[in-house]
Amino acid sequence: MSEITSRTVKVLLSLLLVLAGTFGTSATASAQAACGDTSAFRKVALSSLPTQATDTVRLVQRGGPYPYPQDNQTFYNREGILPACYTGYYKEYTVKTPGISTRGARRIVTGNATPKLYFYTPDHYASFVLVDITR
Repeated sequence: MSEITSRTVKVLLSLLLVLAGTFGTSATASAQAACGDTSAFRKVALSSLPTQATDTVRLVQRGGPYPYPQDNQTFYNREGILPACYTGYYKEYTVKTPGISTRGARRIVTGNATPKLYFYTPDHYASFVLVDITR
C-alpha cells in the first residue's frame, strides 16, 4: 500500500508542476500582450522629432555602437508612464542635444514587441510619445 501511495504522490506532484508551468506561461504571455497596449499615447512621426532622434533610431536599428555606456540598458519605467511590462522589456537610448556636454534629457525608449515599439521623451521620462518610425 505504501508503494502505491508513494507513486500516487509522485504522480500528483508531477501533475501539479505541469499545471503550475502552464499557468505561469499563460500569465507571462498575458503580461507580454499587455505591454503592447499603446492606445493612450499620442503617435508622432519620426520626421517630426529632432533630427537627432532619427539618428538614435537608426543607431538602434543597426545595433550600435552607442555613444554612452547607459545606452542599450534596461529602462525600468519607475515613473510608471509606459505600460507596465516585465523587467527587461524596455531599453533606453540617448538622443543627443546639440550644444550641451552631458547626455541631456532626451531619450528613445524601445519596447521589446514585434514590431519593436519606439517611445520618445524630451523631458527625461516626464512624458512620452509613441513614435511612428515609418514616417
